[in-house]
Amino acid sequence: MGMNFIFFHLLTILLFPLVNCLNNSATDSLNCLVQDFALKTLGKHRPHTGVVYKTITPANLSGMEVSVVTLRSRRLWQKGVDFSYFSIPPRTLSFPHVRRLALVYQDLGNWSSHYYTVPGYSLLTSVVGFMVFDASNFSAKSLTKLSLSTAGKPILISFPKLVSGKMIPNTRCVHFAANGTTYLSEMSFPGVCHSKEQGHFSIVVPLPTPSLSPSPSPSPSPSKGKQNIWRWWVIGFVLGLVGLVVMSYAGMVLLKLLRTKKIQIMERQADEDLVLPSRWVGQSKMPSAAVTRTQPVLEDGCFT
Repeated sequence: MGMNFIFFHLLTILLFPLVNCLNNSATDSLNCLVQDFALKTLGKHRPHTGVVYKTITPANLSGMEVSVVTLRSRRLWQKGVDFSYFSIPPRTLSFPHVRRLALVYQDLGNWSSHYYTVPGYSLLTSVVGFMVFDASNFSAKSLTKLSLSTAGKPILISFPKLVSGKMIPNTRCVHFAANGTTYLSEMSFPGVCHSKEQGHFSIVVPLPTPSLSPSPSPSPSPSKGKQNIWRWWVIGFVLGLVGLVVMSYAGMVLLKLLRTKKIQIMERQADEDLVLPSRWVGQSKMPSAAVTRTQPVLEDGCFT
């Protein structure tokens, strides 16, 4: 029974950090696991100040890198520190103040988009981050997280794959804060972002907007083509027939008008050639003509 109790106690100690991680969100669980990795790494070594120790991550998190380094607060205040992608300026203080602190660095690699996303943007680099803990007691079950004060000077985050290149249009720096808030900011230099606090960082670009390309019109089938030809033939025949009727009617009307005009001209000429004097008959005025008779001529002969 004593052995069972000891085994159960050891199992509880090993699984206690993992149980606490599973009770939180995905990113909080990840930070809790990273903290546990760092604590185990520091417990295995007698860490020297300024030496970077790489932690061993489980196989199900392959592609993720976690490292830890311990510093004295006096050195951080005097010289600052350049740690992997991060450059913390001098005159930096930790709150609450401790004599020794641990900086835990993580590069999520191919796990970046699994834990962090930005609506409307895609990750151009992997997500990197750092956290600061109290390193006064390595035998503690958990590390106390600290905050940093840089006296207004920025913490530089450099992404080596983009630093030496040209500025990519529309790129943005993104800061994933510990409270879940996402901050976007302009990039002043290629591959370099700025921050005043710890957290996780990456570079993003806007997603391309889908272009509405016109759908191709369906090609006409042979049966429809024949129907269209037959339809045009019918329309042409009807229009030709109507045109012929209209032209015939117009010709007949024109011929009738010409005949009427000709008769009117003949009547006008006849009226102009014969001018008769007028005479009053009662109360009416009528044309009259002088009576002309052929003078009688007697033929030779006698009447019997």
